[in-house]
Amino acid sequence: MTRNPRRQFLAASGRYALFGLGAAPVFSALLSGCEGMEEATTIGASLGQATGVLTGQQAESIIKSGKAVARGFQDITPEQEYYIGRAVGASLVTQYPPYANRAANLYINTLGQALAQVSDLPETFNGYHFLILDSSEINAFAAPGGLIFVTRGMLRLCRNEDATAAVLAHEIAHVAHRHGLQAIKKSRITAALSTLAVEGAKNLGGRELAELTRTFENSITDITATLVNSGYSLAFEKQADNAAVTILQRIGYDPNGLVDMLGQMSTRLGPGSPGFGRTHPAPSVRIANIQNRTGVFKPVQNQAARQARFKRLLKGV
Repeated sequence: MTRNPRRQFLAASGRYALFGLGAAPVFSALLSGCEGMEEATTIGASLGQATGVLTGQQAESIIKSGKAVARGFQDITPEQEYYIGRAVGASLVTQYPPYANRAANLYINTLGQALAQVSDLPETFNGYHFLILDSSEINAFAAPGGLIFVTRGMLRLCRNEDATAAVLAHEIAHVAHRHGLQAIKKSRITAALSTLAVEGAKNLGGRELAELTRTFENSITDITATLVNSGYSLAFEKQADNAAVTILQRIGYDPNGLVDMLGQMSTRLGPGSPGFGRTHPAPSVRIANIQNRTGVFKPVQNQAARQARFKRLLKGV
């Protein structure tokens, strides 16, 4: 009986990958994200054609399919982004319990919503949501779709509402620029193709397909670990700081609040410290970048009503 051509292709590509032929270019291609998906598919199809497993027409069809898949990853809808973010958020709150202070959380949400409205992405599929995490660790997280988390330890560094707004604006900028989603996309592509490389020498049946499904599910855990343990790239952090300055200026907060918060952070974080110390560039590097836009640091001029509100609603945090 003639074997299914697609299964023949998977078997052949699996054998060659396991022997090291073509494996290096395929996995180096993964590092470039969606373009890597197209390149990996092209390499695999060419390999199948060269070994006689696929005809030229079949190889061409696979290449076209791979390009379509790559575009699909690139064109994740706002609704899909929201549900991905929910999965990441659910994973985060298993590590950092929510802070049960209704007044403080309402304050952070009110402030965050106002900031989000003047960002470059004022609307998401289910809106922005902000939550304080009951942890003394100095950290904050932005999950795809507009779920933003900030720890009690981070809020304690903020000496005024301008600094608090700066923290939230930075995380809103990560959402607006889809930094978390880009990390998830790479993780999902890498995980999926890694599974196919291992299982490619077999005939993919129910067990293998179930394993592939689990790989996609586990990629949410993988990206959460990236947010918690390694953080975004220096380029992403710089972009988020620049966008945060713009958000603060648009709404009337002093961007020096961000510099003030980072200055406080520099006195609290040592090399290898948990939280921001492990996942973000050194505060001095970020301060230098911000001051290239805002000029020499000037202490924030606290407005009486604003400062009273800040102290009252975050008292005890």
